[in-house]
Amino acid sequence: MAVLEMRALFADEIDVDELQLLLEELAVDWNDRGVELVAVATGWRFQSRPEMREFLDRLNPEKPPKYSRAVMETLAIIAYRQPVTRGDIEDIRGVAVASQIIKQLEDRGWVESIGYREAPGRPALLATTRHFLDDLGLASLDALPLIDGQALRLAPFEDLLPQQALLIDDMPADEPARPTEPDSLPSNPDLAGAASPMECPE
Repeated sequence: MAVLEMRALFADEIDVDELQLLLEELAVDWNDRGVELVAVATGWRFQSRPEMREFLDRLNPEKPPKYSRAVMETLAIIAYRQPVTRGDIEDIRGVAVASQIIKQLEDRGWVESIGYREAPGRPALLATTRHFLDDLGLASLDALPLIDGQALRLAPFEDLLPQQALLIDDMPADEPARPTEPDSLPSNPDLAGAASPMECPE
């Protein structure tokens, strides 16, 4: 729940700073319990701690969704280089990106189009959503693990999404190589520059 929504519970008698302090104190109070209070992109929420997973899996043994290596690589590129076009992703991965890969990420609510690049063909610009950050338990893009500047492959998502996705290698294959879009990567594709798309409401 967002802090502004919580204020409505108190008829706006508590200001944002005071409410934020109370939430932080409450989070400390829950430090030694199986459930924790954390700040995510859309507000604050109670969630089970990672170490509780093995016990919860016994109660709910459903298998997580299956995502291919190509899907996870594409997600990593979008998260760290956003906003990017499909052509940008193909330039980094070195292969054409199957349409179903982008659709799978959009259907999951992790990726959305936030506009179009002023380039021939006006390719769509892709960025991650607040729902993506919520699923990773992160408050902002700045909380994504740092990378060493090497080619963006699986990056850290194998560790970040153990309860959200099962990584396998036999899901959708890449399409045959095709000419990429006549556009180039953003000039400043670091996390600081990538944070702006998250300001757009979903």
